[in-house]
Amino acid sequence: MAFKMKPPFTPQPPIYERELEEGCLGKANKNGTILVAEGLPGRDEQSVIEHEKIHLDQMERGDLWYDDDAVYWKGKKYSRDDMAEGNPDLPWEKEAYNKTDPYESL
Repeated sequence: MAFKMKPPFTPQPPIYERELEEGCLGKANKNGTILVAEGLPGRDEQSVIEHEKIHLDQMERGDLWYDDDAVYWKGKKYSRDDMAEGNPDLPWEKEAYNKTDPYESL
């Protein structure tokens, strides 16, 4: 019988500032951590963290998952080749953008 292991999600996930690829402000990782772009102003950093927490919640619920080739949302596969990651029109991004404040100065 197969089962799905869940990452170690915590109420306050570990957050790390890192240099991220151009245009990327934050990342929610499958291991339950959040990466935030270095040098963001405080309010923007907090908005990015709250946005990425929504993605962690989506993964914990089993709605969102990803690998190097695709993002999986509620059982549907979205190829990364055909996707503008972070696009607010993507279904998992819609939820995150709707539940969080916009990034003030970005």
